[in-house]
Amino acid sequence: MSEVSSRPAAPTSGAAAAAGANRPSVIQLVFREKGALYAAYIPLFADGGLFVPTTRDYKLGDDIYLLLSLPEDPQRYPVAGKVAWITPANASGGRTQGVGVRFPADEKTRQLRVKIEEILGTAISSSKPTQTI
Repeated sequence: MSEVSSRPAAPTSGAAAAAGANRPSVIQLVFREKGALYAAYIPLFADGGLFVPTTRDYKLGDDIYLLLSLPEDPQRYPVAGKVAWITPANASGGRTQGVGVRFPADEKTRQLRVKIEEILGTAISSSKPTQTI
């Protein structure tokens, strides 16, 4: 079983998908282990961000709404982010296909970034490879 799971929160198809084409997609992102959170966290973004494994096509700047669950925390955190980079299918180095989602610059998300960095602790400055840049 994988350490992190990502899936659309409300799958749509056909006419419903066409009608909602301009609405941000909603993805549940569940981190069960600190190592998975470390691999996905993007400290290089000023307001923080996360890598989201997905095979869906996105463009830079697309809105994504994340429902984020952190290790050993029953609360789900809503984040209205934007696609800030894309890792395509068959990327070099065997990188996982997906998108980097930049957190918004607001107080609620700033508190979430602080919480993530507290969970990661000293691991945040590790040289261990991640799914991010």
